[in-house]
Amino acid sequence: MAKQNIFDNEIFFEGYKTIRDKEGNANDLFEIPALFSLLPDLKGKSVLDLGCGFGEHCVEFINKGASRVVGIDISEKMLGVARKENPHSAISYMLLPIEDIEKVEGKFDVVISSLALHYVEDFEGVVKKIHDKLNVDGYFIFSQENPINTTYSGEIPRWTKDENGKKLYVNLANYAREGERESEWFIEGIKKYHRMFSTIVNTLSENGFIIEKMIEPIPTDEILKRFPDQDDLFHKPDFLLVKSKRGCMIS
Repeated sequence: MAKQNIFDNEIFFEGYKTIRDKEGNANDLFEIPALFSLLPDLKGKSVLDLGCGFGEHCVEFINKGASRVVGIDISEKMLGVARKENPHSAISYMLLPIEDIEKVEGKFDVVISSLALHYVEDFEGVVKKIHDKLNVDGYFIFSQENPINTTYSGEIPRWTKDENGKKLYVNLANYAREGERESEWFIEGIKKYHRMFSTIVNTLSENGFIIEKMIEPIPTDEILKRFPDQDDLFHKPDFLLVKSKRGCMIS
């Protein structure tokens, strides 16, 4: 089955890059700080970055002491930026979908993924491959869109608002109907895959991982002073982050 590669679409790529360059974007305010707060000590460690994008995280892993980093991504455009703007002798970039990580040589101390796994249909298959790729006591750390977000399919308005346009609450539907969701973001036909919290947790647990921590980032008072519109995250956190450790497979 062909893997979805929206980031090589020129319209999507430019739209995404514009958002990431904007001050106060959700990635910089919430997802990235939370993700890095979950990292173990990387000194002397090997790291595999699934969906490495522009490669900024790969460089930061090296700055934090990692001895070897491999970044994979399905997008040639993303990797073009990574190789140009974030090169390093200890970083290898590979054009590869997450589902094919068995093609990466060697094992790793940390496997990390930032906002990519909700594009993966076979989550359990990838989790099993990650377990095989990790050294003993290795870590699998990832962020994804919060399941409250991935359940949304556009069939009903995402928010209920008052007469002044103030968001009152999120409209939640079909949360327990897992599977593909198609949406529009810069372009039509973007496919994401919705899984319940319990499915995510149980898939990790049943495939040899011990969950150590989960984060759903919300704004601090300082962030709210600068970006008051971010108070809608108290209704619906955008992201889910999970830190898990490789244990034994359940027979």
